[in-house]
Amino acid sequence: MRANAPLKKTTRDKGGQDSRGDQLAIDLPGTLPDRFTEWFASRGWRPHAHQLALLDAASRGKTTLLIAPTGGGKTLAGFLPSLVEIAEGGARDLHTLYISPLKALAVDVHRNLQMPIEEMGLPVTAEPRTGDTSQHRRKRQRETPPNILLTTPESLTLLLSYADAPRMFRNLRCVILDEVHALAGNKRGDQLALCLTRLQALAPDCRRVGLSATVAWPEALCRWVAPDAQADSVHLIEGGGAVDSEVRMLVTREEMPWSGHMAVHALPEVYEEIRKAGTTLVFVNTRAQAEIVFQELWRVNDDNLPIALHHGSLAREQRQKVEAAMAEGSLRAVVATSSLDLGIDWAAIDLVVQVGAPKGVSRLIQRIGRAGHRLDTPSRAVLVPANRFEVLECRAAMDAIRESTLDGDPPQPGGLDVLAQHVMAMACSAPFHPDALYAEITRAAPYAEITRAEFDDVVAFVDHGGYALRSYERWRRLESLPDGTYRAASPAMVRRLRMNLGTIVEANTLKVRIKRGPFLGEVEEYFALGLEIGDTFIFSGQMLRFEGIREMTVEASRAPGDAPKVPAYVGGRLPLTTHLADRVRAILARPATWGSLPDQVRDWLNIQLWASSLPEPDALLVESFPRGDKHFTVAYCFEGRNAHQTLGMLLTRRMERAGLAPLGFVATDYVIAVWSLNPVGNVAELFDEDMLGDDLEAWMDESSMLKRTFRNVAVIAGLIERQYPGQQKTGRQVTFNSDLIYDTLRRHEPDHILLQATRRDAARGLTDVSRLAGMLKRAKGNILHQRLDRVSPLAVPILLEIGKERVEGSAIDLMLDEAAQDLIAEATKGAP
Repeated sequence: MRANAPLKKTTRDKGGQDSRGDQLAIDLPGTLPDRFTEWFASRGWRPHAHQLALLDAASRGKTTLLIAPTGGGKTLAGFLPSLVEIAEGGARDLHTLYISPLKALAVDVHRNLQMPIEEMGLPVTAEPRTGDTSQHRRKRQRETPPNILLTTPESLTLLLSYADAPRMFRNLRCVILDEVHALAGNKRGDQLALCLTRLQALAPDCRRVGLSATVAWPEALCRWVAPDAQADSVHLIEGGGAVDSEVRMLVTREEMPWSGHMAVHALPEVYEEIRKAGTTLVFVNTRAQAEIVFQELWRVNDDNLPIALHHGSLAREQRQKVEAAMAEGSLRAVVATSSLDLGIDWAAIDLVVQVGAPKGVSRLIQRIGRAGHRLDTPSRAVLVPANRFEVLECRAAMDAIRESTLDGDPPQPGGLDVLAQHVMAMACSAPFHPDALYAEITRAAPYAEITRAEFDDVVAFVDHGGYALRSYERWRRLESLPDGTYRAASPAMVRRLRMNLGTIVEANTLKVRIKRGPFLGEVEEYFALGLEIGDTFIFSGQMLRFEGIREMTVEASRAPGDAPKVPAYVGGRLPLTTHLADRVRAILARPATWGSLPDQVRDWLNIQLWASSLPEPDALLVESFPRGDKHFTVAYCFEGRNAHQTLGMLLTRRMERAGLAPLGFVATDYVIAVWSLNPVGNVAELFDEDMLGDDLEAWMDESSMLKRTFRNVAVIAGLIERQYPGQQKTGRQVTFNSDLIYDTLRRHEPDHILLQATRRDAARGLTDVSRLAGMLKRAKGNILHQRLDRVSPLAVPILLEIGKERVEGSAIDLMLDEAAQDLIAEATKGAP
């Protein structure tokens, strides 16, 4: 039961560790009962200092945040005080609630928790409760809860929506928040933070324990864990003693591609790494990429090694089968997405391979920490860049790990749509008074600054939909009582809430099954609707032929084929973090650091220096050049794909007004390219900060992006239900309904609370306005415009992206055809 992240830490708490990281089990404030001490000894273990420090903090009723590296026994540390309390003094009903961001993690931790319980013969009952738990067991858990319940934010929200919640949680003494960094700052975290305030109201003496390995903002995370949103209410314990990770970059025999994202060129050598290692986790960044990498590894698997596939769209039974096989040690490798990022305890993992750029240091550390999984064992990892820009990103990430720096944004204010769902959930449990509920929810850090007016607007929305919608009976979800309280308007409203609980709004999916055979998992509805009878696609590691759609199910047959369509998942692309982008810029600006780069990449950068310039950390490099009958403008912004997509929309609007006749743009995490019929003149004017004023507002109002964002907000807030008693709406039905409501609110109530929530989400997420604003401010007066007569070497990758957006699968990496070779030859012509 250990989590990950091989950063060196020092124990800030009393009692600590010496400079070698040896555990000092003597003279520490926390003491273990004899049977626990004997159990540790029987396994050849000694308690870590941070485990004993947490035991001491718990004995004093303190809420705690434990930050400890991989192999440090964080999860056991979280449970240890509860096990001791129950073993020594017994427990009435539910004593400890464990919250995990992943269902699989909750199940895995439960399995590992049973080991000390059974081996010490402790009088402790522990059970998991997730969406996969049977209806019979879930009902029994509410009537007779175990001493320890392991669950997820969604399942906790559901439990709190029942009238018997006060009885179930009245004797709760502890809430353990595992991998808390993965929750704080997103909507699932907002949901959990609100649930914690309700638990605190039901069980005032309950203490909290936050567990994390990768924390860039400790004080902000303390505030999030705190019962009163105050950092000084939390006792911070930092564990130490981890050895440095061994991370290297794979330099392949094949030529490094200039573009592409699948790294197919490197997979034969990835297979060689798998052969040499014991058990390997191969991480990728998207589910579509997982399918391709899995297929390509099997193509070269001459030894018939047991290699499996794991991602969130596969059928539950298949995922569980893979997890069980890994736990038993019967697999040599698993190709996985973020579905296995967090701390599932497979101590036998020998190597982690990251295929594709990591996109963030903290995320990479989390993944690397899956290997070794002991304080005294270094985590071993191999990074496999898919193209030349990704080499720079991998190098930057390795430098950050060596220097022990983390990235990530601090937690943001909570979403108003999540608050609306919570208000309705509380109304389903029992009548609430707005004064009391406001006082309660402002004890959660994400909502500590919400004004009473905003809160009242949210309650009004839940009550009747708001001014523009209040005449419609279907949105009257609350009933006002004479004493000023509100309750759910009807049992039907309660059912609708419980059927649509949660904050994860992915693209609508359809189940995939073999015709007259088993279910394999789910693909996005838009992908399935684009298939024609006879089309082939890869899913669940198999080549399938599309046979049709029947009753919300894709029917397929197994088929051979060499040109499949691959599921493209909406949530697949991870954004490049600001910290990693800054490091990439620094590498480019310092040729003296290029010695550790592969020869091909170093030559690429040197030719760029000869042909043009390189981006500087505090300046913006813009190149313009003709090609064919078009003029290209390429800006090296390094602000991530979302910010670049927004910039592209704004630049083309501005160029249209200037008469430059823009034809299109393409964006990656590093660069944006715009092409037009006429050349750009005044680049400084084109990139002026004022584009974030009227231009941004006009574009957001006109684009479909706000409608897409509103759709998600409306689903979370309960304005639109995807699940209805006896039926399920299709994605097209949900979109049609949300578009009608969006247009109505814009016309008649433009300051509606859900439109406010939509604009906030769009600015924070899809448009990444803050990063774009920072870049434009940095560029003001610092733009280097290079007018070239042809494409530069650094611009080749972005030009190769043009036209690829609709090309699926490994074909992406095979598009260096004659035209691409011509482009490369043009860029390097005459180079020394």
